[in-house]
Amino acid sequence: MANERRVGTVSRGIRCPIFKEGDNLAKMVTESVLEAAKSEGFEMRDRDVICITESVVARTQGNYASIDDIAADVKAKLGGEKIGVIFPILSRNRFAICLRGIARGAKKVVLMLSYPSDEVGNSLVSLDKIDEAGINPYSDVLTLEKYRELFGENKHEFTGVDYVQYYGDIIREEGAEVEIIFANREKAILDYADCILTCDIHSRARTKRILKAAGAKVVCGLDDIMNAPVNGSGCNEKYGLLGSNKSTEDKVKLFPRECKDLVLDIQKQVLDATGKCVEVMVYGDGAFKDPQGKIWELADPVVSPAFTDGLIGTPNELKLKYLADNDFKDLSGEALREAIKKSIKEKGDNLVGNMASQGTTPRQLTDLIGSLCDLTSGSGDKGTPVVLVQGYFDNYTN
Repeated sequence: MANERRVGTVSRGIRCPIFKEGDNLAKMVTESVLEAAKSEGFEMRDRDVICITESVVARTQGNYASIDDIAADVKAKLGGEKIGVIFPILSRNRFAICLRGIARGAKKVVLMLSYPSDEVGNSLVSLDKIDEAGINPYSDVLTLEKYRELFGENKHEFTGVDYVQYYGDIIREEGAEVEIIFANREKAILDYADCILTCDIHSRARTKRILKAAGAKVVCGLDDIMNAPVNGSGCNEKYGLLGSNKSTEDKVKLFPRECKDLVLDIQKQVLDATGKCVEVMVYGDGAFKDPQGKIWELADPVVSPAFTDGLIGTPNELKLKYLADNDFKDLSGEALREAIKKSIKEKGDNLVGNMASQGTTPRQLTDLIGSLCDLTSGSGDKGTPVVLVQGYFDNYTN
């Protein structure tokens, strides 16, 4: 009993130098974590998880693209005339700068916004107002005039931006004509244009399939734009513009390119330095939903673009309160402790359908740990782009 650990999972933000293009990220991350351990007086353990935010990975890779690069790619792939741009998320950081490049590569943009909110929950208009107006969002297509007549100006709760006005202005500023409509049926855009750029993130494969089957001439997703270098730019072979962020007024930082070698390199460096086998992952947005604004945080295509193999899969856990309330309700004290420990030690590798595991939400490990890291590192000025998670794989018996 004397040596029993009294702490479970610990998540620590690790302060790091400011990373720049070309830096040796694996070496700097390893050194930052080991220096933190030394200064704070904790030890590295097997199965600790070192997590690196995607933005520093992309930055050290130099993975950027300009508005002109985006415009050239859009023009080459969608013809440079009239294009339908559908289902973008409402975001200054995530989409506005991409829209600037898209508009620069076209003569006319028909912008089709989903309503009452975008894919990740940014609201254009409340569901209550939709109900009041007698509108069916599944079938009704609204023109800009109809939208304004029914709902007026709607500023985003958190940013104070009227995205309908803002996106229209961006397109006009780039010299393109603009028409704005509101619809949720993918095929509605085909009454307006036949070269379509679909900007949804998680539903993109279905959207593309529906549009192609309905006879669209060209269908691209954001993942098809900047999926190869343009004029020496960065790119993302797998995700294109998905997961990109505004870097400057005329440049985006793309989602990191292939970085499995990075996580394996850090794993090896820590093993060589400490003898401990840690897991390593790169993380972007967490996968959680804000109860106030109803915004689902995940604007990246995945939570984690790269991770070591020990992070594949889902948790395999028993619900302690279920065991305490049911199987061992007549036990207490040391006898209860020992009975629960025995259950944990004897649990199988797959608890799906087992009553004692209900309520343990079998989400992917990388989604759970990535969400923890996103909340730990924050998106502002904490200066901790690396997070060390310890004890995540412990249970009551460790």
